[in-house]
Amino acid sequence: MEAQVRKESRIGKRPVPVPKGVTINITPGKVEVQGPKGKLSRSIPEIVVVKKDGDNVVIDATAAENEAARLQGLSRALVASMVKGAAEGYEKILELHGTGYRCELKGKKLVFQLGLSHPVEFDLPAEITATIPGDSKGTVLILASADAAALGQAAATIRAFRPPEPYAGKGVRFRGEQIRRKAGKAGKGGKK
Repeated sequence: MEAQVRKESRIGKRPVPVPKGVTINITPGKVEVQGPKGKLSRSIPEIVVVKKDGDNVVIDATAAENEAARLQGLSRALVASMVKGAAEGYEKILELHGTGYRCELKGKKLVFQLGLSHPVEFDLPAEITATIPGDSKGTVLILASADAAALGQAAATIRAFRPPEPYAGKGVRFRGEQIRRKAGKAGKGGKK
């Protein structure tokens, strides 16, 4: 019987460079990253081994099956995201388009006026900070965090309060997001 050849993920075998000012603590099944923007920790599957190699972190799969290669690539991507978040942080910019659409920051709570009969309130998670530039009159919201997953989830939740509609383009959208616009009704005329 043939011995199984160990597969490695193309992404997973690349080392993760650790910048200055970021410290990594590796324990079995867990990785903790601390940097100027925050502290993050994540559990790692048992068939994946995380090691420090100088200024790099190396992720290696211990099993020979396809699942090990997949988990190696996933673990490498998660560790790289944690290192970047702790060193530089992540940022999402949301824009509110529509007459009277605006947001306000009250402590750790965002209050939105989105053309509904009531204001929409959103409690910010502890790891996310929000700023509203003064010159935007409440139509631009900047979210920042070291945790990319929590930031993306919060931004998607806020966008879901009033997704952009295709006719007038009103709603909450990410900066740079392209909205597929539709033509409205043609109106009267034309056919007789």
